[in-house]
Amino acid sequence: MTATLVELTAGIVSSHAAGTEMNSDDLIQEINRVFTTLKKLETEGGTAAEGAAAPGAPAMSIKKAFQNDQVCCLICGKTGFKTLTRHLKQAHDTKPGQYRKQFNIPSSQSLTAKNYSEARRKAANENNLAANLEKARAVRAAKKDAAKPLKAKAAAKPAKAAKTVKTAKPKTAKVKA
Repeated sequence: MTATLVELTAGIVSSHAAGTEMNSDDLIQEINRVFTTLKKLETEGGTAAEGAAAPGAPAMSIKKAFQNDQVCCLICGKTGFKTLTRHLKQAHDTKPGQYRKQFNIPSSQSLTAKNYSEARRKAANENNLAANLEKARAVRAAKKDAAKPLKAKAAAKPAKAAKTVKTAKPKTAKVKA
């Protein structure tokens, strides 16, 4: 396994050195630092580096997780989200309802940042989306009301019996011998 660590160290340091100017002393220090970090991760099994909280325990307090400008995930502790729904689905395969139950988050608490919600609300009002939605609902209700009498008439008429179609027998030609 040591050869693998050496190979990993060489790959990491060479990638870092390709983009950063280093003298020989800096390069040696970087190699030692990366190798010791990889060796430490190998012996500890990577548990300390993951930084994830114990299952079921929140990574931070709920008050700290829901701020005006960002929302933080209580499962993994990642920050900087405007909304949590997509992160919960992709990273944790969890639905918002399950997330709320797991951490006892009230339904009145939005899973989005307050500033983000306000900006979306303001944009919707500026674009008159509420009026458009109201018009669409009115059109849908009118179509539904117009379809009701047609359905009632169709239900009142008895179903006609299916007609049987007679097929003509093919005529055979008689051959005289």
